[in-house]
Amino acid sequence: MADIAELHAQALDHTGRVVAGIPADRWQSATPCDGWDAHALLNHLVAGNLWAAELAAGGTIAGVGDGLDGDLLGTDPAAAYGASADAAAAVFRKPGAMDAPCAVSYGLVPGSVYAGHRFIDVFVHGWDLAVATEQDAELDPVLMQACREVLEPQIAAFRGAGAFGAELPAPPGATAQDQFLAMLGRHG
Repeated sequence: MADIAELHAQALDHTGRVVAGIPADRWQSATPCDGWDAHALLNHLVAGNLWAAELAAGGTIAGVGDGLDGDLLGTDPAAAYGASADAAAAVFRKPGAMDAPCAVSYGLVPGSVYAGHRFIDVFVHGWDLAVATEQDAELDPVLMQACREVLEPQIAAFRGAGAFGAELPAPPGATAQDQFLAMLGRHG
């Protein structure tokens, strides 16, 4: 598997192409994520990217405070995403970032673990946004396989935290993407 910081950056770019393609009239479209429309889901991604930029640089939750609460998209959601994606990619690419401790909401973890979690979040929610806004929802097969490899050893913890639903049965002859989505509790 490739370097997790690079996989994370590629997922940010992959999702960025989806974000750039969201038509103005689709921001209120329902996503596969209960209770989140496209605007709310993108706001979640932007907030996550900005949190990563802070916490992977040695910041703390207390230090950030409520600075990343509320609507972070402003009048140009694609630009807000782009700026946040650049910041998140840059922080994980810094020398030593993969070994540096990150004080996240679920405890102190190495940068490589946090980058892996951000990779999963950005990649999967990119698909959610594509589905919600009726874009091409084909996942990059290399990123999908890497995401599966990062996620599988931790899937029970993610389900326990409510990040993913129960695994769905994949129909006979299901594609690799359909099998991946079924593992996440999503329909392809």
